Amino acid sequence: MVPGIASTDGGGDEPSAVDGPVDGPVATQLRKGVLEYCVLALLRDGPRYGVELLQELGRHPMLATSQGTIYPLLSRLRRAGLADTFLRDSASGPSRRYYTLTEAGRSALAEFTALWPAFRATIDHVLAPGEHP
Repeated sequence: MVPGIASTDGGGDEPSAVDGPVDGPVATQLRKGVLEYCVLALLRDGPRYGVELLQELGRHPMLATSQGTIYPLLSRLRRAGLADTFLRDSASGPSRRYYTLTEAGRSALAEFTALWPAFRATIDHVLAPGEHP
């Protein structure tokens, strides 16, 4: 088994569920490639603040990340015009910075969503054992 890759159940083709955070260079590279779009997808459902995004991503071991990753990513999304921010008072402390999806962010997410099935199918095909014409 390769670190960072889920094993398969008894003989099926589907990966088994991952029980904890997935670490290792392969998992890290895969996460880097899709994390931006996963954050955009979470913002599509409404405004969220950084810790809330971290918690939601953490519910999925393959997407679990840290504050040291999420906040620079959110800053890049804002600078690129894909997300916007506003402050909202918090009952439990200082105001929180919330992130929202912009129209450009919606367009970027729509493009990713349209391309993802063909991309995933291509990778699955290349990774499958056998000849590849």
